[in-house]
Amino acid sequence: MNILAAVFIDDIEVRQVSGPSTRLDLRGVQFSLASPQPVPVTIEPHLVVLVHCPVNHPGTAALEVVYERNGEQVARNVQPLQVEPGRFNYRLVRAELTFTDYDTIEAQCRIDLGPVTSVPLTLLPPVNDTEG
Repeated sequence: MNILAAVFIDDIEVRQVSGPSTRLDLRGVQFSLASPQPVPVTIEPHLVVLVHCPVNHPGTAALEVVYERNGEQVARNVQPLQVEPGRFNYRLVRAELTFTDYDTIEAQCRIDLGPVTSVPLTLLPPVNDTEG
């Protein structure tokens, strides 16, 4: 199986169109976000991983996402994948990520022991609504 893309998002909507065919509407694709409050803070961002299963693949594998800060693991998620050969699918991955400073965490995504797709997420200082 192959990772086609991996991004942090606000929301995903799945809809059917003629064919029959499926559409994934991704909203709020992001690589940074303003903290909801001053650090320390824990957030649970949504990561969507789009995968393709080649026709000659058995259709089962494991998706591993390791969240790292400066090369150090801060969270990990492993989940089974089952995708019909020749088809596409997606997985949503959530993790509790604690930030003690405004910095970047990278989600290192891979299927079985395959190549890594790295997705950064940077936490920015909170927006001060009183500033004009």
